[in-house]
Amino acid sequence: MAGLVASVLVVAAATTWLVLRDDTYVATPQRPAAATLGPADIEATLDLVEEAVGSADAAPLAGTGAEHLVANAELLRVRDLDLRYVAQAGGAQGGVRATVDVTWRFGGFDDQPARTEVEMIFGPGEGGEAALTSVGGGDGRSPLWLTGPVEVQRTDRVLVLGAEGTNLAPVAARAEAAVPVVRRVLPRWRPRLVVEVPASAGGLGDVLGASDGRYDGVAAVTAAPDGSTAPDAPLHVFVNPDVLGTLRSRGAQVVLSHEATHVATRAPVSTQPLWLLEGFADYVALRDVDLPLTTTAGQVIEQVREDGAPVALPGAAEFDTATTHLGAAYEAAWLACVVLADRVGERGLLDVYRTTGTDGLDAALEQVGWTEAGLTAAWRARLTALADLPD
Repeated sequence: MAGLVASVLVVAAATTWLVLRDDTYVATPQRPAAATLGPADIEATLDLVEEAVGSADAAPLAGTGAEHLVANAELLRVRDLDLRYVAQAGGAQGGVRATVDVTWRFGGFDDQPARTEVEMIFGPGEGGEAALTSVGGGDGRSPLWLTGPVEVQRTDRVLVLGAEGTNLAPVAARAEAAVPVVRRVLPRWRPRLVVEVPASAGGLGDVLGASDGRYDGVAAVTAAPDGSTAPDAPLHVFVNPDVLGTLRSRGAQVVLSHEATHVATRAPVSTQPLWLLEGFADYVALRDVDLPLTTTAGQVIEQVREDGAPVALPGAAEFDTATTHLGAAYEAAWLACVVLADRVGERGLLDVYRTTGTDGLDAALEQVGWTEAGLTAAWRARLTALADLPD
């Protein structure tokens, strides 16, 4: 999102300059026209970038749009970096666009690497070689650490990176505070929490490869950096600063605790129904927060007053980020988990959560002596009772 954009290019002209030296005019070698850059030129440049990152020496990239990669990689302890040319994606002002397969991981935090295709722009370099001039843009993902300089804060448990100029201190403090919140319910979790903070909502869309405004209204989302749903995929929290920045301190903390729960339970790559994934994350985040139900369930209460209690637990349609009642869906899911915990206890809720991922909801509820129909009826009754209470 933040960082270099596709229209900001280092444009190299193919002009011959005359240099006066020892009373003799000498013409420097003519740079190749951008149109002549081919796969071999791009592959050589990608090898140069890998070598520069591996040696922590930015000198070979001086004067290009890629110097920041070396500093970023050092700050983030990037490991297993692999850049591979895939295909030319068309022309660009002063250069050519190419799709590059990028593999990386953050040492000490990501057990497995991420891998995604990224659009890059290459232009003629000072010495006649190709130069990487811009990273990101296009329709694919634009990983934050690749697109421009970043700032980093880290502890042994939390790694926070943000676009240059971003105030990371509040997010870093809340990410660190989220760790004990999650471990009170999930004591076996060994936290390695990565939080990425683009400069804007648009930047969040770029990082996630969703530039259509899909995430403009959400405060944060947990996902694999490459969009993978593989069981061992690395998971990061991606923050929307345009939304998180509007929340009060307690609300912002609940968001970070909710997302940290998703990381701890590997929710984005799990198979539980959405109401259980989201409701459990809110259960953990709100467990020790002293807030009235008019705050934690105000939207769904109002919805029930207007339309009556829903007939079924919230599904995929209710959790679509484009829906107008997204907040009510989260509150409804949270209340379902509260009702479940009231019936079977917190340990029983955790058992249902875990067993549902392997055996399905019916089997998980059967093990604690309940059914989905029973849970739904109790949940609808709780919603109706809350809607009947005076404000």
